[in-house]
Amino acid sequence: MRLQKLLAQAGAGSRRACEEMIAAGRVTVDGEVVTELGVRIDPAKHVVHVDGLQFQVDDDLVYILVNKPKGVVSTMYDEDGRLNLADMVGPREERLFHVGRLDMDTEGLILLTNDGTLAHRLQHPSFGVKKTYLAEVRGPVKKDLGKNLRDGVELDDGPVRVDSFRLVDSKPGYALVEVVLHEGRKHVVRRILEAEGYPVLNLVRTQIGPLVLGDLKPGRNRRLTRGEVQQLMKAAGL
Repeated sequence: MRLQKLLAQAGAGSRRACEEMIAAGRVTVDGEVVTELGVRIDPAKHVVHVDGLQFQVDDDLVYILVNKPKGVVSTMYDEDGRLNLADMVGPREERLFHVGRLDMDTEGLILLTNDGTLAHRLQHPSFGVKKTYLAEVRGPVKKDLGKNLRDGVELDDGPVRVDSFRLVDSKPGYALVEVVLHEGRKHVVRRILEAEGYPVLNLVRTQIGPLVLGDLKPGRNRRLTRGEVQQLMKAAGL
């Protein structure tokens, strides 16, 4: 398909606007600037960037944000018949990967996609994509909790350092804290807080990189916008 037609169909703008983008040198294909109109590309094989951001032109790739409720297992199939992520989105033709697990007692943001490259980069700690959690603990919390978490907490499988920490709310006997980290170890947020003397009562993941849960209710899902996909790719270094 011609590049300008593909960009227009993918929502980059009108056909005329896409032609102007190409002529201005704002579009690259596989890392090479393309200024010639009429160049044909295969959306399943070629990587297109507009103004330095990867533009998803392959309509076969799917990106779904799910707000996982408590009691749902973070798999696409469960041999014990428990509610799982596939139940949240219904029957699909595509084989979807889940980006990051949440234990049964944790709710919040999970991304489902068949884009294996993006899924890998969002999950692997070497790419530094941060995940944000809200944890409810019994308060009050000690003043040096944030410093301790940033300095590093020693767990049985090695030390963990959070990227940031803040106290969101505090009432007698209760505190709500925000923990941001790019670690992906099992139950890592619960484990580091418990190691500091604050067992988690409730835990929600609210953000992966630039992708925010927002006001999506537990058990609901929605497709990502093209802008959200672009921002995730940028965060993952694609």
